[in-house]
Amino acid sequence: MKLHSILGLALAGAALALPAAAIPVTYVASLNGAAESPPNASPGTGTALVIVDGTANTMHVEVTFAGLVAGDTASHIHCCTALPGASTAGIATVTPTFTGFPGGVTSGTYIHDFDMTLAGSYNPAFVTAHGGTPLLAFADLLTGMAAGKSYLNIHSSTFPGGEIRGFLAPIPEPQTYALMLVGLAAIGAMARRRRPH
Repeated sequence: MKLHSILGLALAGAALALPAAAIPVTYVASLNGAAESPPNASPGTGTALVIVDGTANTMHVEVTFAGLVAGDTASHIHCCTALPGASTAGIATVTPTFTGFPGGVTSGTYIHDFDMTLAGSYNPAFVTAHGGTPLLAFADLLTGMAAGKSYLNIHSSTFPGGEIRGFLAPIPEPQTYALMLVGLAAIGAMARRRRPH
């Protein structure tokens, strides 16, 4: 394969990847008591799906949970821990709980879209500590989520500090895979080209 063909493939891959910066990023978490700090023996489990769009300044949150030992009292996203996947952090999103989150139940489902340009989407203390405006706070929340320093949890009357939680982890977007495949193809083509005949 000629060098200009390899460069063409690499440029095409880069063009595919460019929209990735503007597309929403999806985060997921598995919630359980063992992931809390300190860990607990709750039989409760849950899943969280959070889709953030840094261009539209929105955050879509879906939570499903079951098996809590007592009725839930709150749920929110915390950010930003000192280390990825460990420790605790202050509440970043609206307090005392997500808007419309089902309360006093041991199982449920929640879906809500947040406008992250609005102060009401946050804990006021998070906004104050992260630049003083909703958009600056959102930028720090996005940075914390991307770094693995953000978690979603559900609190209950038995576990007021949190019954189940999970750190949010990104799901790679299709454009990331496309760029990776183009890069691997270019490396393979170069290797074949250099192989002795």
